[in-house]
Amino acid sequence: MAVANEKPPMSEVKVWSFCRLPFWQSTNNAAAGGGGGGSGSSSLQQNHLAAADHQPSIKVASVAKSFLPTRRRLGLDPPNKLYFPYEPGKQVKSAIRIRNITKTHVAFKFQTTAPKSCYMRPPGGILAPDESLIATVFKFVEPPESNDKLDGLKSRVKFKIMSLKVKGDMDYVPELFDEQRDQVAVEQILRVVFLEPDHPTPALEKLNRQLAEAEAELEIRKRPPPEDKGPRVLGEGLVIDEWKERRERYLARQLVEGVDSV
Repeated sequence: MAVANEKPPMSEVKVWSFCRLPFWQSTNNAAAGGGGGGSGSSSLQQNHLAAADHQPSIKVASVAKSFLPTRRRLGLDPPNKLYFPYEPGKQVKSAIRIRNITKTHVAFKFQTTAPKSCYMRPPGGILAPDESLIATVFKFVEPPESNDKLDGLKSRVKFKIMSLKVKGDMDYVPELFDEQRDQVAVEQILRVVFLEPDHPTPALEKLNRQLAEAEAELEIRKRPPPEDKGPRVLGEGLVIDEWKERRERYLARQLVEGVDSV
């Protein structure tokens, strides 16, 4: 009897609640209401069923589309995890490369279940087609409550990366994801995995390489734009280039030499 009292899993509950759409409710109500009411109720029932039969196909298409896997706009490396060195009581860093794998500009945005102990750099941005960057994720590691270190290695913190297709190159603002909420796609849910900093592993070595690349990219972005080495325009129609400067210096030197000889 204990089996009969068990509640269905949450996944099943969600599926069933998802299927309770007005499309089905209208059909069932029409069928249930045809028992009494004479020709008037029968006519009303027929009209109701006819209206249900002529529902736009877009509703069925939208339901079917929701069950299809989301087409990816971003390529992630690592694909589904964020690795952090396990150093209790310290702020540690992780890194993830984000690449736009589409032919249009794509905006991305981070979210986390622990905003008080984590932050991202950058928290969001816009990538051109085939453009990529390495985002750095900072996290404060809480010391374990017990002396068991294995308990501290387990973390329930998760990160979510969302994407949004945008039109051309534009300035990134977080409000883009609120204004076009129906076009936002969840790219991946990233799980936090701690690594022993004193035990070299391929994942730890890769993390260190990515962190170094992220710092190098940040330094490049901080540099001022290179100066324009083209012709210097002093006024409208007056252009001084290197050849003219050399010629003027040569003529001035010849003039000085001529005066000295006299």
